Order: sequence, then C-alpha cells, then structure tokens
Amino acid sequence: MKNLSFLNKLLFFINNILALLFFASLTIPYIAPKSFPLLSILSLAVPLLLFAHVIFIVYWLLAGLKKQFLLSFLCLLLAVGLSFFPYKFKEKKVVSGSSFAVMNYNVRLFNKYQWIESEEIPVNISKFIEKQDPDIITFQEYYPNKEMPLAYDFSFEKLNGGKRGSGLAIFSKYRIVNKGSLDFENSNNNAIFIDIIRNNDTIRIYNIHLESFGIKPDSVDLNLDEKRSKKLIYRLKKSFTKQQEQVEKFMEHRKACPHKIIISGDFNNTAFSWAYFKLKSDLNDTFIEAGKGFGKTYSFNNYPLRIDFILSDSYFKVNEHINYEVELSDHEPVMARFTN
Repeated sequence: MKNLSFLNKLLFFINNILALLFFASLTIPYIAPKSFPLLSILSLAVPLLLFAHVIFIVYWLLAGLKKQFLLSFLCLLLAVGLSFFPYKFKEKKVVSGSSFAVMNYNVRLFNKYQWIESEEIPVNISKFIEKQDPDIITFQEYYPNKEMPLAYDFSFEKLNGGKRGSGLAIFSKYRIVNKGSLDFENSNNNAIFIDIIRNNDTIRIYNIHLESFGIKPDSVDLNLDEKRSKKLIYRLKKSFTKQQEQVEKFMEHRKACPHKIIISGDFNNTAFSWAYFKLKSDLNDTFIEAGKGFGKTYSFNNYPLRIDFILSDSYFKVNEHINYEVELSDHEPVMARFTN
C-alpha cells in the first residue's frame, strides 16, 4: 500500500468497500427480509458489484499490481463457485421425442392500455405461442382477450375483479385433474396450481406471481432528493417483506403436495434474493441447468434482470432452456423442455 499512488490507494479503498458489499450479499439467501430488509435490497445490485470487480481485475493487471488484483479475483471465484455469477457460458439442448415444454410469460394484460404503440400485440403473442408450441404455458398479468385464441383443451384462470378482471392463468395440453389458488392476502398478486396427467404420472404445475416493487423504469429519476430516496427504500422494504409472507405461504402449501412439481412464474426478484433461494430449495433452475447468457427477462432502464423463472423437481431432466427476445410485453418469455 505504501508504494501506491494516491489514486490507486483511493481505488483500492473503493475496491475493498465493494468486496465487503459482495461478501454481505452472499448472506442474503439465509437472512429473511423481515429481519434485515436493507440487506435484501442489496440483492438487486449483485450483477453490478460483480461487473465492478471485473473492471478492477482488468485495471490492477494492466497497472501491474497483482496483489490488489487478488481481492476482486476472490470475489469472482466465490461467485462462480456459489452459483452467484449471473452469466452462463454453455447451454444444453437434448432432442427427445418424449419431452414436454413449459413456457412462462408475463403478458402485461396483452397491452390493454397501449403501453406499446401497436394494436397487434394480442395477435402477435398468439402467433408467437403457436409457433413455439409449449405443452403448458403459465401467464402472469393475464387478461381474457378474444383476439388471442389459444389451442389448448384445458385451462385454469384466477382473476381479480371477476370475469373482466386480470390475474393468473395456466393453459395445458394435458388433462387437469385438480386445481386451486393460494389467494395471497392483501395483494393483487397470487399463486395458482394445476395437477396434470402425463404418461400415467401426476405432475403439479405452480404459477407464482410475487409482490411487485411497483417501480416502473420511466418513473425513476436518478436525481432523487432525500424525501424521495426514503420513500423508494420504504417501498422496496415493504415489497421484500410482503414477498417473504407470500413465499412462506407457498412453502407451507408445497409441503402438502404429494406430486413432483414444476414452479413457473414472475418472482419480481433476482436469483440472488431470499425469495428465490427459498422457492428453489431442492429444485433445479432450468436456466442454470441448460440456459446461456444473462438470462434476461426484464430490462430496467437497460439494466438486465432475470426475474422470471422455471424451477423443476430433480425427477425431471432439463433438456433445454430458452430465453426469447420478443418485445411484446415488458417481460420476455422463457421456456424449458423436460423429460420424465
């Protein structure tokens, strides 16, 4: 440290602060949001922290300062070893005639309020789904729309506000033998499920939509004053604790399930959060098993977020995971293919 210039001393100090924040982020899966909600907020920044450490590694190596490089290198090593690194370099695709596909899609009410300047969104979504041909599809922010016919024999919808409302839906090519709703308290979000029969196996499909932060990209001003900053932090803390209640209710429901399960949905949170780790539990994340890239499903002011997931029982072999880059909603759909 004595031989470092003032600039490098300052940069190494910042490097240490970012390393401490990353080490703190590793504890997020084990600390419930109600206990320490501010720590949960840090989960949203993990990709940025890791990107900063990549920059520091490059800088220290170019500056010939190998000792300083080790700190950020350790952070990246831990990130890879603990599955905290947000980028997947290899994908997997297994062709199998006996497989079945599950798609998840937050369709944002099929553009009911014209967020996208196009009258063709429902039709285009219908064409997209028809082309991909998933066997099961789970929708969040679903709104019944006559312009979007879906060729599925079986379905289950749970809407807020009756038949003209919106909510969750699951469409299936397989016969539904049971269905239900968890009915989250004091929330417009929810979780539903169906039990289907495939190859004489009963499989439960959950569709989960966790509490939203209620923050839209076009409503965020980077020049926040103290009052608005406190309001934003309060809203985030409230959403994290609400998500905890919803996840705990779901986990209780799952305990009573006698079947192999697949969870599909919009978690409104990242893969570094307490909610994700609780929901994933002993399940496989299809993106980690077979995906590639960042797995982005939502863009927040060009900041890529993976907040839509498909998780599956280890009984199922994950053959493929696809992230689709289609601009028909504020979310992008994902699809996974399985064999059992």
